[in-house]
Amino acid sequence: MAKYHDDLFTGPEGNEWTPTEPGIRRQILVQNDQMMMVRVTFEKGAVGSLHNHPHIQASLVEDGAFEVTIEGRTERLEKGGTFIVPTNAMHGVVALEPGALIDVFTPRREEFLG
Repeated sequence: MAKYHDDLFTGPEGNEWTPTEPGIRRQILVQNDQMMMVRVTFEKGAVGSLHNHPHIQASLVEDGAFEVTIEGRTERLEKGGTFIVPTNAMHGVVALEPGALIDVFTPRREEFLG
């Protein structure tokens, strides 16, 4: 089972990778009961299906280019671009090229821990 950092610092190794959807995997970087930071990598063409959750999410495009849809509005974001997903907003992404997102959730996504 993965060890999840709940300290103030995490080394560059992070935690184990977890496959999610085809061509997508995630790595919890650091978390506590109030917040969680996650790296999510995508192969070109991978789809993060439309979904919603009660958490507020802020995301940074660490690498690559994505088509991001939030509540029916779609924007193309490249490295350095950011977006916020309000509570329960329908959202999803399509990787236009290989890339990675850094997602921050508050509160943490408990289902990612189990």
